[in-house]
Amino acid sequence: MGTPEGPTLIIPDAKASAPEVYTKIPFNRPYVTGAEFAYVQRAIEAMHLSGDGAFTKRAHQLLQTMTQSPASLLTTSCTHALEMMALLLDLEPGDEVIVPSFTFVSTANAFVLRGCRPVFSDIRADTLNLDESRLTSLITPRTRAIVVVHYAGVGCEMDSILSLAAAHGIPVLEDNAHGLLGRYRGKALGSFGAMASQSFHETKNFSCGEGGALIINDEQYVPRAEIVREKGTNRSQFFRGEIDKYTWVDVGSSYLPSEVLAAFLVAQLEAAEQIQSKRRHLWERYAAGLTDWCRSVGAMMPCVPTHCEQPFHMFFVRMPSLEARTALTAALRTKNIQPAFHYVPLHTSEMGGRFGGTAGQCPVAEHAADCLLRLPFYTAMTSLDQERVIEAVRDFR
Repeated sequence: MGTPEGPTLIIPDAKASAPEVYTKIPFNRPYVTGAEFAYVQRAIEAMHLSGDGAFTKRAHQLLQTMTQSPASLLTTSCTHALEMMALLLDLEPGDEVIVPSFTFVSTANAFVLRGCRPVFSDIRADTLNLDESRLTSLITPRTRAIVVVHYAGVGCEMDSILSLAAAHGIPVLEDNAHGLLGRYRGKALGSFGAMASQSFHETKNFSCGEGGALIINDEQYVPRAEIVREKGTNRSQFFRGEIDKYTWVDVGSSYLPSEVLAAFLVAQLEAAEQIQSKRRHLWERYAAGLTDWCRSVGAMMPCVPTHCEQPFHMFFVRMPSLEARTALTAALRTKNIQPAFHYVPLHTSEMGGRFGGTAGQCPVAEHAADCLLRLPFYTAMTSLDQERVIEAVRDFR
C-alpha cells in the first residue's frame, strides 16, 4: 500500500546553480504488512463486526504469549485500559495515585476521572523513567496505586518498585504503551504489575490505528474486567453459555474494539519478528551514526541499561538546552524533516496545577521536556531517508 511522499520543499543554496529539493520525511508513517487487507476482508465476510470474535481471541492469545501474562482483553485505546484499571481497583474520590510527571495525560486522567488525586513523581536522569528513590517520600495513607511508565520501552527499576509497593500493600500498575516486547531482567514488560495497559495507536510498533489492551496478571481481576469492558453486563458469560441471559451487574463502559480493528491488529502482531527486526536495524543505525556527534555537541543518546531489553520504539536526542533543541528543530524542518518534542510535564500543566503541581517540583522532567527531540522513526523508513536525517543532524553545530 503506497503512502504519499508529501509536499516538497525547495531550499535556495548559494553554492549551487539550482535549488535543492527535499521530499518530506515525516515523524511517523503507519506500517502495513500486507496481510491486514485479507484479514479485514475475512472479518467482514464472517459477518461478525462487533467485538470478541475470532480475530479478537487470536489477538488475546498473541498478547498473552508476548507478555507472559494469564489474561488480556483488547480495548478501544490504551486510555480505556487505564480507565478500566481505575474501575477494577474501586478507586474513590480522595484516593491518591502516584504517577510520573513525564508521561501522556491518560496516565493520570484515567484516575482523575474516578476522583483520585494524582501525585506527581520526578523521573530518573538516565532512562527518564519514574525515579524509584522518590517513592517513599510520596506514599501516604491515601496512596492506592503506583503507576509506572516504561519510557521508550526501557523498563523501570521494577525490583525496587515492587518491593516497596509490597511493603506498603499498594498495587503497581504498568502503563506499557511503549514497551510491548521489552524486557526487564529477562521478564516481559507488562507482566510485573497487577495489570498493564498496551497501546496500538498508529505511532506504536504494532498498530490498528487506534486501539489498546488490558493485560491482567492478578487473576482475581479477570471476571470483573470482562463485565466492566462489556458496559457493566455479564454478556461474556452469556456468550460462553454459562448463563441463560445477561443483564446489568456492575459499573462499566463500552471498551470493546470492533473485529475489523482486531483483524488489522492480528496481522501486525503475527509479523512481530519482521517488524522488530526492521526497527532494531533503524535504531542501531541512528545510534551508530550519531554517537560521535552527540559527544561533540554535549547531547545525550537514549539510555538502555544492560539489564533491560528495549523494543526499539523510538529514537531521540537530548540537547544540552532548550535553545539548542529549538535550533536543531528549526534546522531539520528547513530540510523538510519533521522531528517531534514529547511530553509537557503533567505537574506544570493547567490541570496539574489544580492538584498542587508547581514549576520546579520535578526538575528532571522539566529539563527533559525542554531538551528532548524525537527523530523520525517508523518501520518502513528507508535507508536513504534515515541517512538524510542523520546527515542533517550531524550538520548541526
